[in-house]
Amino acid sequence: MNFKHMLAALQGVAAYKDLLDRPVLSCALRLTHSAVHGDGLGGLEAYTDLFYHLQADGCGGLGEWLGQALRWSEGPYPRLCEAGRRDPALEQAARMDISAFALLASVDCDKWLARLGQLLDNDYQGVLTGLPRWRSGVPFSFEGLSQAYRREGAGLLGRYRAFCWQGGQLIPVPHPDCPGQDDLLGYQRQRETVIRNTQALLAGKAVNNILLYGESGTGKSATVKSLLRLPGSEELRLIQADKEDLSGLPALIRTLEGRRQKFILFIDDLALDQDSTAYSVLKTILEGGVAPRPDNVAVYATSNRRHLVRQSLSQRLGDEVDRAETIRETTSLADRFGLRVLFQGLDKGEFLSLVDQLAGRHGVTLPPEQLHQKAVAWERYHGGQTPRSALQFVLSLT
Repeated sequence: MNFKHMLAALQGVAAYKDLLDRPVLSCALRLTHSAVHGDGLGGLEAYTDLFYHLQADGCGGLGEWLGQALRWSEGPYPRLCEAGRRDPALEQAARMDISAFALLASVDCDKWLARLGQLLDNDYQGVLTGLPRWRSGVPFSFEGLSQAYRREGAGLLGRYRAFCWQGGQLIPVPHPDCPGQDDLLGYQRQRETVIRNTQALLAGKAVNNILLYGESGTGKSATVKSLLRLPGSEELRLIQADKEDLSGLPALIRTLEGRRQKFILFIDDLALDQDSTAYSVLKTILEGGVAPRPDNVAVYATSNRRHLVRQSLSQRLGDEVDRAETIRETTSLADRFGLRVLFQGLDKGEFLSLVDQLAGRHGVTLPPEQLHQKAVAWERYHGGQTPRSALQFVLSLT
């Protein structure tokens, strides 16, 4: 095995340098360097570190780990392919990098241990014999990776559908809570408005930002989360941001421009103070600032407040000129949402009809009159006539 040739190839990696600082490849480089330069103790440490990090990442082989790391790389070559563009110099660099990684993945552990055996004295031979192995093999290729980038996208945005924005970072949510359309209760007209806007976003059209407002428990948040399960929504990404942590969103939006995916920035339960930083940040996001909002990004927010901004009694009772200006300012934020969709509480007939529907779904067999009496008593003390209250009532009977 020509370890020197492999070290030179790895040190020449140019298109996938984002992978070199990952613990697995850092250990592999240390191991290769030790094998070339005769550092037996350093090589032994690198070998055991490499095995540990492979196991920590859930991979039984270096080729398996490399295949995943290359597939979901955020480097310039995957992004080039995702955008459907070509660059001969970058393509050649990526091809050479993948050849170097394939050479590394193909080395059997026996070859590594044999080299370490040459560098260490007899006291270490028993340790080397008992060391664990990882699988060798090359389950990736330049052509296969390139096709995957073009077909499905690259990086975290290609791999995951939902994210949380926390502390200036996108945190993937591998298994998001996304109810299906059949799980949503009532408000079909309101949901259709949101769906039509989202389908236009997926079609590449400029769309409105949406404010879903109204009573708690009516399914506003569930409506937004269910969009990930719409037919044809494979390119849709949902990014939920906490209303207290909006400061980095303008910069995030700029990074999303030009990506193939379509993005909904989701702000749940929005209510702001007029003098808060989040208030001014959200105004900038909705208006676009100096740079317009990209066509592949829309803001969907939910709130129990129509006007989003809390008003104090003193603000409303100021002198006539100031009061009018204050009211205009506090309502102007909500007006920046092109679509405002109201989710109001159900009337008594709608509420009881929903109770009947849910009772049948959950196997409740009370006579209708008794069921309705109990439901009316329940809603008086448990949150009003909403789908959430109806579901909680029926579940209390099961």
